[in-house]
Amino acid sequence: MKRYPREEFTEVIIVMKAKKEHYGFFTVLSMIIGIVIGSGIFFKSPVILTKTGGSVGYGVAAFCMLALSIVFGCLTLSELSVRTVKNGGAVGYFEDFISPRIAAGFGWFQTFVYLPALAAVVAWVVGVYTCLIFTGRPQSLGAEVSIGIGWVIVLFAVNILSVKLGGYLQNATMMIKLIPLLLIAAGGLVWGASHGSPPAAPVTVRPVAGLGWMAALPAIAFSFDGWIVSVVITNEVKVAKKNIPLALTVAPLVILAVYVLYFVGMSAMLGPQNIVAMGNGSVSEAVSKLLGTANGSGVSAAVNVLVLFAVLGVINGLVLGMLRMPQALASKHMLPHSGRISKIHPAINLSPLSCAICFVLTVIWTLVHYWTQSAGILAGNDVSEIAIVFSYACYTVLYIRVIILWKKGEVKSLFKGLVSPVLATIGSAIILAGGIAANPVYTPIFFAICFTACIIGYLYFRRFRNVDQ
Repeated sequence: MKRYPREEFTEVIIVMKAKKEHYGFFTVLSMIIGIVIGSGIFFKSPVILTKTGGSVGYGVAAFCMLALSIVFGCLTLSELSVRTVKNGGAVGYFEDFISPRIAAGFGWFQTFVYLPALAAVVAWVVGVYTCLIFTGRPQSLGAEVSIGIGWVIVLFAVNILSVKLGGYLQNATMMIKLIPLLLIAAGGLVWGASHGSPPAAPVTVRPVAGLGWMAALPAIAFSFDGWIVSVVITNEVKVAKKNIPLALTVAPLVILAVYVLYFVGMSAMLGPQNIVAMGNGSVSEAVSKLLGTANGSGVSAAVNVLVLFAVLGVINGLVLGMLRMPQALASKHMLPHSGRISKIHPAINLSPLSCAICFVLTVIWTLVHYWTQSAGILAGNDVSEIAIVFSYACYTVLYIRVIILWKKGEVKSLFKGLVSPVLATIGSAIILAGGIAANPVYTPIFFAICFTACIIGYLYFRRFRNVDQ
């Protein structure tokens, strides 16, 4: 692995900036907000309230804790992003600052567990809102999952056959996401419960004791997930050392404000127990109460369409990134048959084998998600949340590396080199504790699956990276 001397490294960065700087602060800010705000906040609110024992205050505290953890994590990783010429985001950071073997392990986790598990869960949510639009109520888990797989096939086809069309779809869904969030937030905060109680029978939510409310952190982590993608474009940002840290600080705070306003507004309008009782139908119910029964049904359907497009934007973004992950690992000889997987078809500008691998993995994890939900073994959580929590544990390795760079004098700022990574590490530890608290039996089992993927990737690269494939 080539290491650049300090002077040569500076020259490399200058050359890259001269060729590729074209994003300003507001573009980066919009990108981060567009990536993060998606499906999670719409269908995780009932889970959050269940885990906090119906306490809105605990829910807000969990939102704030998670947001601060992400702010410090963003600031810490931005110190790595401006010091490397490697692309690939977190995988590139592991490769350049830790070791290629560790990078291979993390890449296997992202490719075989993290990205397809997220796509599987979000695809199910697409199925949920498709059912709500056409039938007005949730359907069986099997029907929702089947519809979700249908949407996955459509989005894979769109992104494989037309790279530009996939990008247009991603841009079109960005602003749509904010409409139902801000509408419900404003209605709940201004009018509160004045529109009456929803027709659904409330359920009994058991209060939590001590720090039990931290079990809500995995669900909130799902809502905030995606911020790690933003550091990938650092080398294409104007005045990156100023704009990247600023955008990575402001964006999570803006997202936090939107999420808290929505969460509090929804809770004020329907009541925590009713939200838990109605589950995914609470969004349309809130709009019906906001606009009145005379106009509510039609507009609720329209809001469900907006939510559907928002969720489609999330899974489309996942597909955009996921299709390229196997071919990226193969280009570094981190996968078996790397020579075949890394071959790009000129007509689609993608690797056909990479696309096929991603589709098969998404279907497999969709079946795993169906099994865990139908058997009720994750107690209201899902496989994607566990993968997200595990990824935070992996980030701590990078946070510690930044501290080492600060001790060597390569990172000058005390705040960015020590305070920020220490707080980010503490935040990751809290999220990890929350993940275990949410399901102390099965979370360690799924963690073992995530860790196994890392070990296999590590051992493969160690033994076979030089084999002609």
